[in-house]
Parts: sequence; structure tokens; C-alpha cells
Amino acid sequence: MSVRPLLLLDVDGPLNPFRSPLAGLRGYTSHRMRPAIWMSRRSPDSRSAQRGLRVRLHPAHGARLLALPYELVWATTWMHEANTMIAPHIGLPADLPVIEWPELFARDPDGLSWKTRPLLDWAAGRPFAWVDDMINSRDRAWIAARHPAPALLLRIHPRRGLRPRDFSALADWAARLSRGGR
Repeated sequence: MSVRPLLLLDVDGPLNPFRSPLAGLRGYTSHRMRPAIWMSRRSPDSRSAQRGLRVRLHPAHGARLLALPYELVWATTWMHEANTMIAPHIGLPADLPVIEWPELFARDPDGLSWKTRPLLDWAAGRPFAWVDDMINSRDRAWIAARHPAPALLLRIHPRRGLRPRDFSALADWAARLSRGGR
């Protein structure tokens, strides 16, 4: 029996197109949330803390993600709060695995995303697709040179979020992988 590839999923950018002025017109619903990492950067008495962070989520994304042949993993600063705050709004299970980052937003000496090294350690040689808005060309080259299994790095623009073509790219890559391709 073959092991399904990992789908390492970020929240802000892919699921929450936080830079989109038109997300509501594309089926996204708006929610006010108070994730710990966001709250840690605000005074508890501030107006923004009282209002909460606006998060836009598409209710159909959970079903579309679950239909893909991957093992879903949260790869986000929301960490375990993604299971309690994000998952219920998009129809994902509340017990998905979570990558716990050793240090959030750490500067990398090689210009990699702060997630790249811990993410590669977490994947432990398994094939994976990483969906994030912060992926850069250095991340791609570094992972290609160091990861023994196939990897798809899918950068999502934070104005657009996940789109049908992104779901198609993920499905196509997994299909090629199951046929023995890269």
C-alpha cells in the first residue's frame, strides 16, 4: 500500500485571501477571530483586539481539499488554532496534524522562508505539496537539492487565495506521483 503525499497547508494567503478586496464576491464569508499569534501583537484593550482579525474563508474549500489524494497537515502560524478556528468554517476535520514551528518568523541566513527548514524536517523524506503565499525561488532550489522525494511548492497570491486551477494542479501532481512520475 502506498502512502499518500502530504499537503502542507497555510491559512493566510491560500485559504484566507487577506489582500483581496473582492473575496466576498467570489463566495468567501467573513469571520472575526482572535488567534493567539495575532493577539500577542496587540494590546488587549485596543479596538483591533476587541473587533478581532477579519478572516475570509470559502465554505467549499474543505470538501475540495478532502477530495484530493493527500494527507492534510496545517503548516501555518495558526498552528493548533487552525483546527478549532478555521476547520469548522470550511468543513475540515478538527484533528488534522499540525507543524509546530520552533520559532515564528525567524530570519533565515540563506533567504529562505522561515518555514522551509522546519517544514522539510517535518516531512521526513515523504513526498509533499506545500501551499503557501510566502514560497520563493530560494525555497524551491533548496528543497529540490535536499529533499529525497518529490515536492510541489505551490505559491498562492494572497489577493486570490486558492482557485480552481490550484486544486487542478494539486490533483494533477498527485496523479503523476501515483503513476511514478515527479
